[in-house]
Amino acid sequence: MQTVVSEKQRLFATEPIGKLIIKFAVPSVIALLVNSLYNIVDQIFIGNGIGYLGNGATNIVFPITIIALALAMMIGNGGAAFLSLKLGEGNVDRAKKGIGNAVIMVIAVSIILAAVFLIFINPILTLFGATDTLRPYALEYGWIIGIGLPFMMISGAINSMIRADGSPKYAMFSMIIGAILNVILDAIFIFPLQMGVKGAAIATVIGQVASFIVSVIYMPQFKTIHLNKEAFHLDVKV
Repeated sequence: MQTVVSEKQRLFATEPIGKLIIKFAVPSVIALLVNSLYNIVDQIFIGNGIGYLGNGATNIVFPITIIALALAMMIGNGGAAFLSLKLGEGNVDRAKKGIGNAVIMVIAVSIILAAVFLIFINPILTLFGATDTLRPYALEYGWIIGIGLPFMMISGAINSMIRADGSPKYAMFSMIIGAILNVILDAIFIFPLQMGVKGAAIATVIGQVASFIVSVIYMPQFKTIHLNKEAFHLDVKV
């Protein structure tokens, strides 16, 4: 069992608390604020380009994205906490296994959630308040958002683990790039291309895919652990 702890792994044990708060809290707050812009930007562009029916439709779909984000944060923060605890113990092997298992879990949960939402989209939208007038808009928007749920959830969970690995600025960048792309594409798809709520949904998913790609690229570059194939073998005893 590997228990050797490098200098990078001693970051939290040696750095002053004030410096750590600035280094980790500020990028995390910025990333969360930027992430909240997804829905706000959609509402602004849809309100101006489509109208109140478009806004109503996106608000009906919004609860499923909150549920997805909550599950992603639960898994991601759990994996991040496990990483920190095991590195604190000097148990690198278990830290590595915990991250691998968290990634497998969020992939599985995200696919299941997306499948359930897309299969039962009509009753779910009814549960969230869809009317006959709003339903066509909500379906058009919801189908595309449902397809993008795994990308949003996986990138969100990995983001938490990237911060725990000591790279809060990278985690912030992965979320900012998606939000910026969403803003640019919203303006293009809704106004010049006249794609309506479908355009807003496509812009959101493309932004989420961009964040997903940036987050996944980081995986082989973890500073505190080396993620090999063994790390991704599901083990309930980690």
